[in-house]
Amino acid sequence: MGCSLLRFAVPDMEAAEVLGKLSEAVTMPLVADIHFDYKIALRCLDFPIAKIRINPGNIGNSDHSRAVISRAQEKQRPIRIGVNGGSLPQDLAQKAEGGQLSLALAMVEAAERELAIFDEHSFKEVLLSMKASNIRDTIEANRLMAQRRDILLHVGVTEAGPHVAGTVRNTAALLALLKDGIGDTIRVSLSDTMEREVMAGREILAALEELYPDLPREGRPRGVQLISCPRCGRSSFDTIAFTARWENRLYAMAKDITVAIMGCVVNGPGEGRHADLGITGAGEKVLIFRHGQVVKTIEEGDADRVFAEELDKF
Repeated sequence: MGCSLLRFAVPDMEAAEVLGKLSEAVTMPLVADIHFDYKIALRCLDFPIAKIRINPGNIGNSDHSRAVISRAQEKQRPIRIGVNGGSLPQDLAQKAEGGQLSLALAMVEAAERELAIFDEHSFKEVLLSMKASNIRDTIEANRLMAQRRDILLHVGVTEAGPHVAGTVRNTAALLALLKDGIGDTIRVSLSDTMEREVMAGREILAALEELYPDLPREGRPRGVQLISCPRCGRSSFDTIAFTARWENRLYAMAKDITVAIMGCVVNGPGEGRHADLGITGAGEKVLIFRHGQVVKTIEEGDADRVFAEELDKF
């Protein structure tokens, strides 16, 4: 569906073995997300798992962190560490609550503490995540860190909410950061499916490219661009149901095309004329069009089959 890497929770050794086998079987980089037991991280590093995600604060004592860092250095694998605005060290949390520090600065200070052990080992392959559940502190914390250090940053708003709320909040934060070149990997955290997280992330990157076309794309695949109508009084085609049936498959296609799912003949070949492929309703019939030109008129019951046939031609 266009994501560049895939992160798995690894709560125990059994999960580590499964993820290890997966990492040997696929080409997509897989990331191990590990909490509490540093031995799980050490085991994951025996496999071609692309990256380890730990929090030094909950992995045990400093010797455990050093053991993971040493093994990662040996295997030449990066480590991602994270700071969450809702789970700061107690002294920093108290200062933030008392107004002595902004939450953003408290997050940066917490990150510096975690980074200190990596500095001890001259470990440079570290990726830092600093996330809050509000937009402003997420932006400010990452901007402050980008000014302090030349370090890779994983960006996003955490605990952002369900589909609509979470997408809006992540969009606001990510566009503000990415347009300034801050952020190397992203996640759109949603209380929704993984597929919707990927869709939202892709659309945010597409919006970034549309707003700031001079920014480097760094080889990101474009994939299918999907446009579709809302409900309206002219509609004679159920765009919502059709989009729901097709959106996962469309986002999973490695096709650099625009697809329009429209509700009527006005919005179809007319307003969707720039689309490489479109479908719309016309009374009791369904029209398939390319660049505004109707190529097929079919019965509604044949819509999915004929649409699939036309997609296969690209």
